[in-house]
Amino acid sequence: MQRYFIKLAYDGSSFFGWQTQPREVNIQDALTDAISLILKVESAKLVGCGRTDTGVHASCYYAHFDLESPILDINKTIYKLNNYLAHSVAILDLFAVSPDAHARFDATIRTYNYFIHQEKNPFSNKYSLLFLRELDTNKMNLAAKILLNHSDFSAFSKIGSDNKSTLCKVIEAKWEVSDKQIKFTISADRFLRNMVRAIVGTMLEVGLGKISVEDFEMVIKSGSRQNAGASAPAHALFLSNIKYPFISV
Repeated sequence: MQRYFIKLAYDGSSFFGWQTQPREVNIQDALTDAISLILKVESAKLVGCGRTDTGVHASCYYAHFDLESPILDINKTIYKLNNYLAHSVAILDLFAVSPDAHARFDATIRTYNYFIHQEKNPFSNKYSLLFLRELDTNKMNLAAKILLNHSDFSAFSKIGSDNKSTLCKVIEAKWEVSDKQIKFTISADRFLRNMVRAIVGTMLEVGLGKISVEDFEMVIKSGSRQNAGASAPAHALFLSNIKYPFISV
């Protein structure tokens, strides 16, 4: 038995997230169908590095699957998969790993980016949030630093989620401004469902002066989703990087 890691990117606009869902179009099923057809296996059991919500994109995503026989021509297989899959899904790499390598459990760091543009631009709207009101990004960065001092992010978890734990270790969180573009970067060992969008939505309230930086920390300490701001729209969120101890790039 040989285990393979597959690296892909996808535009989540037309998908109901990564995870298999009955009667809903999702990336996991689309990729499983492609692998099963191209590699002529009955049903490839695909395990992803995590879930992404409906409408969220990934510029870097990993999954693993097992085959009884090794793939003889990796490049040809990548070509065939890309030729079969919709334009919104791209296979970036495919490689053999040890039998115990796990796309979800071996991931050490996950990074998300959220994009905002503050000048009307028809070419940015699909992957960035148009936000014309003035934002105090200095205060937003002060709030971002507070995330590194906490581990329980219940306040930013979707109500009703079946989280076994609400503990996450955030190692990076920052806002960067370039002309009329604003980018939020956050990296952690794991994320709760809807966590990044809830954090962004609450930080926008800090940037607008609706709540203070101190209020933001109180939201975290409260552990209540009802105290946090509304979730930012999904279309501007990207899973942008996953780190593994056995992958150098």
